[in-house]
Amino acid sequence: MRVISGIFLLWALSAQAQEDALEKGIAEFNRGQYAAAQAALEAAPDTPQRQGFFALIRAATGHCDSAQAELAAQLEQGGARELGRLAGLALTQCQIAAGKYDDAVAVLARLRTLYPADADVLYQCARLHMKAWNDALFEMFQKTPNSFRVNQISAEIFEIQNRYAEAIPEYRKAIEKNPAALNLHFRLGRALLLESHSPDNLREAQREFQAELALNPTDSAAEYEMGKVFLVNQQPQEAAKRFERAVSLTPDFPEALQALAKTRLEAKQYPEAIVLLQNVVRLQPANESAHYSLMLAYRNAGRTADAASEQAELDRLQKSPQGEFTDFLKRLGEKAPKQ
Repeated sequence: MRVISGIFLLWALSAQAQEDALEKGIAEFNRGQYAAAQAALEAAPDTPQRQGFFALIRAATGHCDSAQAELAAQLEQGGARELGRLAGLALTQCQIAAGKYDDAVAVLARLRTLYPADADVLYQCARLHMKAWNDALFEMFQKTPNSFRVNQISAEIFEIQNRYAEAIPEYRKAIEKNPAALNLHFRLGRALLLESHSPDNLREAQREFQAELALNPTDSAAEYEMGKVFLVNQQPQEAAKRFERAVSLTPDFPEALQALAKTRLEAKQYPEAIVLLQNVVRLQPANESAHYSLMLAYRNAGRTADAASEQAELDRLQKSPQGEFTDFLKRLGEKAPKQ
């Protein structure tokens, strides 16, 4: 019996040592100590978890070719588990490094379904799109250096950087190469307005928006920008017509709705302004200026309770760390999507 008990004790101690080795290997991996993690896992029991972490170590040390099959298997077997999440992230890292963007998109789509608010997953999505953008941009400059698209993308990059004086000539070059291309006249006109509201820039911008509308009469964004030009030129009635046209073309165009509401407020047409501003805050609940205008419209219309409610909402937004939403897309010059 003593012999049997001794054997059982040795077996138990050995099993415990193996479990300890697995835990140590995982802990070393989480600290980024991959050599130590590899050594510890060598003494761990041969389980799917051990194999998964071996694959993670290979991927982390640049040996993706020998790791990807196991990483894919770990994700397939249990993406909702932490090991499956790590395997999916490592797999996308390998795919992005190899330029296999379509494969990475599929894996990240699954990870986003499983982990919609995971910072690591969203970071990998951002890396994927940024890497694909850089590669496509490089290829465009290499293969089509004289195309109007190269001038257009150069202008858009300058515009993002607020370098409008450099963006404007690039848009002009693009238009010279392809005057019938949609969106170029719009982008040039908008860049001119962003650079300055000098009389020359206003005149040229208006010509460009008119040119865009000649190519595409249903361009609500160009109508909206035309309205802004008329406002700067102190022609509110003409501006209102343009904003009305923009809203008729794209009913859920918050900037155009808000601009039209402003003309209604100034004309003391409060009921119409209220309807327009209610649509804006429905579309953009964090739009502080729209809430402020709606509060004024309610107050001027004698709707004191509604005005107080809007004031409370405005106070809440101003205390929020998010405040107004970023204007990044506006800087990119993206148009309102068609509904």
